[in-house]
Amino acid sequence: MDAGPDAPLPIFLKLAGRKVVVVGAGKIAAAKVQALLASGARVSVIAPEIHPEVERAPVSIERRRFAPSDLDGAWLAIAAATAEVNRQVAEAAEARRIFVNAVDDPKSASAYAAGVVRRGGVTLAISTAGQAPALAGLLREALERVLPEELERWVEIARRIRADWKRRGVPIAERRPLLLEALNRAYPRQELAP
Repeated sequence: MDAGPDAPLPIFLKLAGRKVVVVGAGKIAAAKVQALLASGARVSVIAPEIHPEVERAPVSIERRRFAPSDLDGAWLAIAAATAEVNRQVAEAAEARRIFVNAVDDPKSASAYAAGVVRRGGVTLAISTAGQAPALAGLLREALERVLPEELERWVEIARRIRADWKRRGVPIAERRPLLLEALNRAYPRQELAP
C-alpha cells in the first residue's frame, strides 16, 4: 500500500509511566501486556476471564466487562476482545481522543501495532496498516536476518559524531553522507592476497 491521504503516520510512543488500558486478557492480550510493560507503561487490564500469563504480570486487573469510563486518563487503549467489545472500546476511545489498537480488527483501530525488530539501540517497525499482520511478521523475521550484528557499534559512532555536528552547526541534509564515511572508516580495508 503506497502512502496516500489515509496512510498511517509511523511513530514511536514514550509510554513510560503512562496509563494504557488493555481490554481482553487472552493469549494475544498477554503478548501485548508484555510489550507494554517493557515500554514502562502502567497497564490496566479489563476482562471477565484472565489468561494465566496476564494474571502473573505486574498489572492492574479488573475482572469484569468493559465500561467506557475505563479509558479515563489513558494515553492508549488495546482492544483484544470480541469484535463487538472492540467496537465499544473504539467508540469510547474516539470520544476521549485516545488512540486504540484493536487486535485483528482494523475497522476498530486508530493505531496499528507493528512487527518490531530491536537490535543494538535501533528499533525497526513494519506495518501493513492492519491489513496483513502475518506479512508484517514475516518481514520482521527477514529484517532480523539481514541487520548487521555490529549495529550497536554503528549507533555509538552515529551518536558520537552527531554531538560534534550539532556543536559545529552541520546542516541535517549534509549529515547522512558524513555518517556513511564515518562508518566506512570504522572498517579498515583489508588487502586481498594475490
